[in-house]
Amino acid sequence: MKSISVREFEKINKRSLEDKMLANGISCDSAFEKLVAFIEEFKETTDSEDAFQFMSIKKNRELGEYVTFKNYVGLIELDGGLQIEVLPKIDVRLEEDGKDGDRKIKQIFLNMLKTMKDFEGKAFNMSNLKVDNMNLYEIFISLYLQEVYCVVKRGLKSAYNTIDENISVLKGKIKFKEHIAKNITSKDKFYVEHDEYLLNRPENRLIKNTLLLLVKESNNNNNKKKCKQLLNYFETIDISHNIDADFAAISISRSNKEYDTLMRWSKVYLQHKSFDTFTGQTKAKALLFQMDKLFETYVAKLLRDAMEDTHYDVLTQDEGYYLFDEPEKFKLIPDIVVSDNSHNIILDTKWKNLNSNERHNYGISQADMYQMYTYSKKYDNAPVIYLLYPLNKDMAELKEDLSFKSEDNVTVNVFFVDLENPVISIDELKSKLV
Repeated sequence: MKSISVREFEKINKRSLEDKMLANGISCDSAFEKLVAFIEEFKETTDSEDAFQFMSIKKNRELGEYVTFKNYVGLIELDGGLQIEVLPKIDVRLEEDGKDGDRKIKQIFLNMLKTMKDFEGKAFNMSNLKVDNMNLYEIFISLYLQEVYCVVKRGLKSAYNTIDENISVLKGKIKFKEHIAKNITSKDKFYVEHDEYLLNRPENRLIKNTLLLLVKESNNNNNKKKCKQLLNYFETIDISHNIDADFAAISISRSNKEYDTLMRWSKVYLQHKSFDTFTGQTKAKALLFQMDKLFETYVAKLLRDAMEDTHYDVLTQDEGYYLFDEPEKFKLIPDIVVSDNSHNIILDTKWKNLNSNERHNYGISQADMYQMYTYSKKYDNAPVIYLLYPLNKDMAELKEDLSFKSEDNVTVNVFFVDLENPVISIDELKSKLV
């Protein structure tokens, strides 16, 4: 498969997409039209209303028709095999050798993904990946293969399989109807049903199907080699002839919990399910992540780790208050609440790049300020609240912290999370909170 990279918020028209493809030696073949068709169908099919705002098709005089990805990043595979890698808009300090920063951005993005449930497997170790020459799809394949290797190393799980066969040794129970039909002239045979403890269980069949798929789809020689090596451990296991039925037959429990991450990822590859994935009539498929949700999850995890040595609790998506109390309507759900039972600190994450234009309130939306003011009034003992944004080059030059104070003792502080140095940045935030 051929792939190209674009950035979140980048305006992509027919000409710019074709230029990127030609630069990578890829035939254009109506790629822009297929991308437009994908976005239109995605917006009609997805359950998320955000898709209408964050994946848009627009026109202007200069560019003509163009598309943008705002807050959606990941991988799109169009009909025909072209993969479009959408990288998040993260400002990074470039290396001395002048690299364009894609490697750093991918590594930051992968570090953020580690905080998602679907990346909790022990083998999903991002730090050892060489991301320079791998697109996101190959990276995800590599992570999946690492997880398979860990399960194989611990030992594939077996399960009892019911087997019907006509054999010369009596075991299990005779199936008399079949026995009479098959052995009326064979006195030394028994048609029996018995159980055997075999590796041929649904989880292992689905992993085998996934490996067989990935060895075909991967363009990375190392990934292909690992797929083939791992398939040797599945030689005695059947392929799944009914993927949906096998997935339905799986129940993750303590006895097979090591398969949990693998099964969720096998669904990504075999059924195009999980995260904000999509498949439709265009024959395109996508593995997309909403950056606002991912940023929230990442910051919450960093903050929870930083607060481990304190008496504060870090709560996410707290639902303890309503805008109106009689009747209780319009639930308030701040992203993060830091609490010690005597007072609350409210934090809301915003995946948005602010700017240094003070006259236009640095790009902070009025609606966000109304929201934060409401949180302060409704949450008991929460006079100080924080809006958290990703740090960018523009805001890194600010000489003073941003804060907004009202006469009725509400302070909204703005803090910028440095995604290149997240632990140091969150430690700085911690020092302001406790």
